[in-house]
Amino acid sequence: MTMPSILKGRLRLPVIAAPLFIISNPHLTLAQCKAGVVGSFPALNARPPEQLDDWLSEVTETLAAHDAANPNRPSAPFAVNQIVHRSNKRLEQDLALCVKHKVPIVITSLGAVPEVNEAVHSYGGIVLHDVINNRFANSAIRKGADGLVAVAAGAGGHAGTLSPFALVQEIRAWFDGPLFLSGAIATGDAVLAAEAMGADGAYIGSAFIATEEARAADDYKRAIVEGGASDIVYSNLFTGVHGNYLRRSVEAAGLDPDNLPASDPSKMDFGTGDGSKAKAWKDIWGSGQGIGAVKDLVPAAMLIDRLAREYAHAKARLGASASV
Repeated sequence: MTMPSILKGRLRLPVIAAPLFIISNPHLTLAQCKAGVVGSFPALNARPPEQLDDWLSEVTETLAAHDAANPNRPSAPFAVNQIVHRSNKRLEQDLALCVKHKVPIVITSLGAVPEVNEAVHSYGGIVLHDVINNRFANSAIRKGADGLVAVAAGAGGHAGTLSPFALVQEIRAWFDGPLFLSGAIATGDAVLAAEAMGADGAYIGSAFIATEEARAADDYKRAIVEGGASDIVYSNLFTGVHGNYLRRSVEAAGLDPDNLPASDPSKMDFGTGDGSKAKAWKDIWGSGQGIGAVKDLVPAAMLIDRLAREYAHAKARLGASASV
């Protein structure tokens, strides 16, 4: 296993906070990075597109100032998510801004494109590509990605169906580079479990929806706090790609979550063009199965404090049991 050099010595926990469509913003990203985990946001969350330049300036300048003032406790690097599917008409423009600001980590989704990887490598950044199976993982590495995010069953938003055990073991059979695991991870114990099964760290999304800095509706945050695994519905109706959504939001839209029709995958739309599909994420709320561990609406730093305590306690328990 290989933690990316850009992260060594910079993390309080081996965690990447996942980029949440519509929800993640510089305020949340900065809070995550200052608390010691990789913070991130999708480039597409900056609207109009010109706003991305301002966001990247804000994040890089604020983190530089934080690091200068706290040399013994530097921030974690940040990441920007790029949708590389052909429906994203902004990709070239957004990627150019990532190059301009030398974004440390770019997380690519829905397609592996060598030119994107080359652009990020041109200034020393790294690319992590999210995948739902071993075939996509092989393709991403062949095309130049530096590492992978294995999106297993139970992850929020677009997600696969494979057990995290199966997915990680298949990837680790041939790949010893950076690998982060996504799928129902919302406790420090689960972060340690991800490492134990072979990942370099965890990729956590849904738990950060119920934070003060998240740009989500109050009802959405309450649904995360009040919900559990049985409240998650898996469907491809809303974007053409299968994903996990909160049952409450599906019902509020006047749909029967137990009888959702299938969508045509050839007509995928992720709200990357004129915003006409943004409703699929604004009103139909993405969420993973791990939300049963989320009990309160708190600042992001407080959530990370909880994860760190749980992680330390889990390591201590493991050490104690190993000595018996």
